[in-house]
Amino acid sequence: MCSPRDSGLSMAAVRMMTRSRSRGLGAAPRRGGEETAPLQRREAAAGKKNPSLAKHQRKTQKLKVAYEAPGHEKGESHKALEALGWEPQDWRQQLENIRTMRSGKDAPVDWLGVEHCHDPSAPPKVQRYQVLLSLMLSSQTKDQVTAGAMQRLRAHGLTVDSILQTDDATLGSLIYPVGFWRSKVKYIKQTSAILQQRYGGDIPASVAELVALPGVGPKMAHLAMAVAWGTVSGIAVDTHVHRIANRLRWTRTMTTSPEKTRAALEEWLPRELWGEINGLLVGFGQQTCLPVRPRCGACLNRSLCPAAQSP
Repeated sequence: MCSPRDSGLSMAAVRMMTRSRSRGLGAAPRRGGEETAPLQRREAAAGKKNPSLAKHQRKTQKLKVAYEAPGHEKGESHKALEALGWEPQDWRQQLENIRTMRSGKDAPVDWLGVEHCHDPSAPPKVQRYQVLLSLMLSSQTKDQVTAGAMQRLRAHGLTVDSILQTDDATLGSLIYPVGFWRSKVKYIKQTSAILQQRYGGDIPASVAELVALPGVGPKMAHLAMAVAWGTVSGIAVDTHVHRIANRLRWTRTMTTSPEKTRAALEEWLPRELWGEINGLLVGFGQQTCLPVRPRCGACLNRSLCPAAQSP
């Protein structure tokens, strides 16, 4: 990357036993009892004229609601409620340890990440476009390679118009050797044309519209929302976040794709932490929790991590 319940108790049976009168669907809402006062006065007057009516009304003011569920459904509901409150063991301490290990901010993502690939002096619309392109280039590509490609593109001229005026061969030479560069040439051209035609050269401001663009996936969309629009729309999960979340057992079950990991994390991780997780875990994965031969001996979570390897 360049470098962005309802358990609802299954109500098997609901018995509502009441003899009181209910208000109609079209009745206006009550405000502090003010609107019911005339009705209460009329009923009180009727009670004086007819004592038996008043006695009957007093008896019908109770409302009883009984919730019943068969035994097997009670068990299912209990499991669903447990799922709502699930969270990984020791995750807070694990997170704090990772923050400590990442306090130096010296991983590639910290100085070559998506926040650093665009031209801060360009107009906001152009900056957002550059953020999106850097994310498109970052797929299956190291930060250093993505950053180099972005530098060449910016020197060439990195706006929607300039990219559309660039032939495919030239564009390919500018972004090479990013992963799958031939496909990315096609995606960049297609996406740039859509942005010009539908968004006036800007990028969409929603995840749904972003992932509809050629070559843009969920991780890119969530990072684009955060970096380009300043909105945390979800957890951006790349290969580093996916790997580390599974090693730490931050998902109820092992997940098989970054998108499944994102959904699993968002079920329990407090929303205020969503924006922090990507950069934190990406850098941790670049320096310590490596894909192959992780440096467990140097990790503060070695006694807390289920996947920790012995020295």
